[in-house]
Amino acid sequence: MTSSDPLRLILASGSPRRRELLGLTGLAFEVVKVEIDENPYPGEAAQDYTVRLSHTKAQAALDSGLTEGLILAADTTVADGNAILGKPADPDEARTMLRQLRGRVHQGYTALTLLNAANGQRVTEVAITGVPMRDYTDDEIEAYIATGDPFDKAGSYAIQHAGFHPTELTSGCYANVVGLPLCHLLRALRVFGVVPKPDVPLLCQQHHRYTCDVSASILAVPYENRDKR
Repeated sequence: MTSSDPLRLILASGSPRRRELLGLTGLAFEVVKVEIDENPYPGEAAQDYTVRLSHTKAQAALDSGLTEGLILAADTTVADGNAILGKPADPDEARTMLRQLRGRVHQGYTALTLLNAANGQRVTEVAITGVPMRDYTDDEIEAYIATGDPFDKAGSYAIQHAGFHPTELTSGCYANVVGLPLCHLLRALRVFGVVPKPDVPLLCQQHHRYTCDVSASILAVPYENRDKR
């Protein structure tokens, strides 16, 4: 960190994927698991939903008794048009979602919130990635469901699953679809004077074996000038 008074970083998430991605920054952090109601409101748009949940998770971490530090909370969801596709309740729901998504492009949303526990300062970023799914077969769906992997994933899939390899993503933020858009996080951290030492975009691309075409454009725009759609 470049700040003369480094902030303690707290990840408000039990997700191993977010812990793994945050680890690429080289920043020391602690984990506080929070439980909230993740049901969308009737008619709630995907972006509004993810922002609301990231705010709620950050507040839940604060309410757990934190009085100092920088809380990081995030929420990721999958949207097919106006429909929010959450985590499947059972194999039938997973099967329905995967069939609905195959061979088409849908949107992956992640909202992340940084909340300074000491003074209440809060910043929020939203990443949106168009995700083209390959035309996988019914047999592939059944084999993937049998692994148990879909059941804690929005939209019933993990983009990084090597066995299933559900998408044909070649453009946009890969880490967003995994669950933590790192360049958006870097931009938000700057607001608090926190700048990781490693080349995080490079490490992210190497980690995912993916050539990113958006990292430079995201990082070139200050937080206050970002697209607020």
